[in-house]
Amino acid sequence: MDIDVLGALAVRENGLSITPTAPKPRQVLALLALHADQVVPVSALIEELWAGEPPRSARTTLQTYVLQLRALIATALEHGPAGAGPDAPARTAKDVLVTLPGGYLLSSGGGTLDVREFDRLAGTGYRAMDAGDFAGAARLLREALALWSGPAFADVTGGVQLDMETRRLEETRLCALDQRIEADLRLGRHRELLAELTVLASRYRTHENLHGQFMLALHRSGRRGEALDVYQRLRGTLVRELGLEPSVALRRLQRSILMAGPESLTETGSGSVADSGGERLVRV
Repeated sequence: MDIDVLGALAVRENGLSITPTAPKPRQVLALLALHADQVVPVSALIEELWAGEPPRSARTTLQTYVLQLRALIATALEHGPAGAGPDAPARTAKDVLVTLPGGYLLSSGGGTLDVREFDRLAGTGYRAMDAGDFAGAARLLREALALWSGPAFADVTGGVQLDMETRRLEETRLCALDQRIEADLRLGRHRELLAELTVLASRYRTHENLHGQFMLALHRSGRRGEALDVYQRLRGTLVRELGLEPSVALRRLQRSILMAGPESLTETGSGSVADSGGERLVRV
């Protein structure tokens, strides 16, 4: 089974789609797919479908959705390409979508799951960053981010559980993006980053670290005035929308850019943003 959740939901068994079009069965499959090879409790599925106000027939209705999914799986198993030898026992829909005490399990059968591959690549990229291998980190994190084709579960109407999982996944994507940009800055790719950071700063209007990286890229590209403008726009947004001043680290970056001499404009090897003692420190 091949499962994609980092974008539109796509679940394929034997190469054939088993993704239903009806919203409720689609929600059930989405939650099962995200937690493939793990038991998803009935209570979590009911919470997802009815948000704390389940009908009296909730369990029976959920069983109906499971039967609908198994019908799609059975069709895929019947008409898809044979995956096992002639003497191997035939895989049934109940082997793929398994009923277990307290819940259901979607068996991937050793197939692919894009979110697992993302976690693997991102984790390896973070370790490369820690080891000072910025080129390797940039490459691995770029590969991880390329697995995303849009927001997670982009075409699924989510309930409580899926909305929570979507926010969690988006945070993991932003962390990987932050570290990939950090690696590129350390490699001196500030000019190549300008177009991307222009879009990101506009999209994430209160994200301080992305704005700090944008300021650094502009400053190192000889555009100090524009770097300071980015700070002022961010400060205005933070004060107006959140009632907050920029962080100490970002204010320190602004002062560093104001006081920087011409020689700092050509620096490419120094770090941009690094964790130290729990505070985000920025160097120009």
